Amino acid sequence: MPEEYQLKVIGWIESDLTQVEKAPPQGAGSGQEAWLILEPQYAEGLDGIQVGDHLLVLTWLHLAERWPLKLPPHGNHQMPARGVFGTRSPHRPNPIGVHLVEVLAVEGNRLRLCGMEAVDGTPVVDIKCVLH
Repeated sequence: MPEEYQLKVIGWIESDLTQVEKAPPQGAGSGQEAWLILEPQYAEGLDGIQVGDHLLVLTWLHLAERWPLKLPPHGNHQMPARGVFGTRSPHRPNPIGVHLVEVLAVEGNRLRLCGMEAVDGTPVVDIKCVLH
């Protein structure tokens, strides 16, 4: 099996959040709003998405550290370190972010989202609908 795979960036996040330290630890319920700007060649893939839909947005957390395998939960150094795979930390071998969001607006190749805690400029690698 190959050791590396290639992801295509399909868009990016435009957000008022510019510092990782200021991002809420969990986006769902945070009320944080942002725009997802899809590259024009992928805009047709938004067909059928409507205001009120819930989506999973997968991002590449480009500012994260790549190799801490143990770290304190929620950055609280008073607590014992845990394995990274048992946390929601962005710092991991493959820094893929998973964001449960609600669609507030659809404008061409742009989605206004609620619950998106990624910082401005974060690459988007996929969007999936939430099935109920």
